Amino acid sequence: MAETNRIGVIYNPHSGFDRSRKRWKLIRKYLELKGVQYDFLQSETPESVERLAKMMCENGYHTMVVVGGDGSLNRMVNAIMENRDKLPDDFAFSVIPNGSGNDFSRFWGVSVDDYKQVIDGIIARKTRRIDVGTCTYMDDGIPQRRYFLNCINIGLGARLIKTMIDATHIIGSNKLSFASAFINRIFERKQFNMVLKIETETITGNYMSICIGNCHGYGQTPNSVPYNGLLDVSLITRPEWWQLFEGFWLLGKGRFLNYKNVHPSRARQIRVEDIDKALVSLDGVVLQSKMPTPMRIGIQQDALNFIIPAVPKD
Repeated sequence: MAETNRIGVIYNPHSGFDRSRKRWKLIRKYLELKGVQYDFLQSETPESVERLAKMMCENGYHTMVVVGGDGSLNRMVNAIMENRDKLPDDFAFSVIPNGSGNDFSRFWGVSVDDYKQVIDGIIARKTRRIDVGTCTYMDDGIPQRRYFLNCINIGLGARLIKTMIDATHIIGSNKLSFASAFINRIFERKQFNMVLKIETETITGNYMSICIGNCHGYGQTPNSVPYNGLLDVSLITRPEWWQLFEGFWLLGKGRFLNYKNVHPSRARQIRVEDIDKALVSLDGVVLQSKMPTPMRIGIQQDALNFIIPAVPKD
C-alpha cells in the first residue's frame, strides 16, 4: 500500500509531442524543489495510461495525477471510476496539462505553462467534488461503459480529432497536425441523420455535429460546468460554407451558442438511438465501435474529488 503522503504520478510522453517532453523535465524539477514525495510511472502508449492508473488504484494511493492532455486524463478517470471500491475515502486527483487538448484544465484557468500553479494546488490539496459523465454503448453487440469529464463529440468534432491523431502519427508535430486536420475538415459539411431522446423529447434530424458537455466541450458547450449535475447539449446543423467563418469566430470568442446553426439544450439523461455511421469521441478518445448505438449518456453527480489549482501570486 502507498504511503498517505505519496502522490502517484502518471506521465504520458505520447501526449502533445513537440515541447511536452521538455516540459516534463521542468515539472519533475519543480516537484523535487517543492519537496513533493511521489512515485511516477511512464506509459508505453496512450492506452496504457488506464492500465497504470488501475495499478495505482490497487495500491491505495490517496492522490493521483496525470501529466498529459484530455485523452490521458480520460483514461485515468475511467480507471478510477471502475476501481472506486479500492480507493481511500479522501482520494483526490488532478491533471498537469501537457497534451494536445487541455480543455478541462483551461476550465480551471490553467494552461500548459502553469504547471507550478497546478503543483502548488496539489500540495495545498484544496478539493472540489465534481460530476463525471457516463456513457454506455454497444461494441459488437456487447454493452460497454465509459466515463468522461469534458464532452462527447458525435460527427464533425470526432472526425477532426481522429484526423489530428492520424496526422500527428505521420507528421510528428502537434501544431502541424492540428493545422492539417483543420484545413482537411474546415469545408466538410457532411450531415448525419440522427435520432436521440433528450429527457422526454425525441429529436430526429440531420446534424453536422453534436456535443454533449459536462464541461466546456472545446467551446461547443461554453456554459457547461462539471458541478451542477447537468449535461449541456449542442445540436449543430450544417451552415452554408461562407457561414463557417462566423461559427469559428464565435467558437473562439466563447459565444458559440449565439451561432444560429447551434440548437442548445440541457439534460440529465440522453439516449442516442441512431448516429448514421458518425464517429464518436469522449474527451478526445475516439470510440472504436462501428455501431455504438443505442447509447445512454448520463451524469454521476459529485462523483470524485478534484484538486483545484492554486491561485497565482501577484
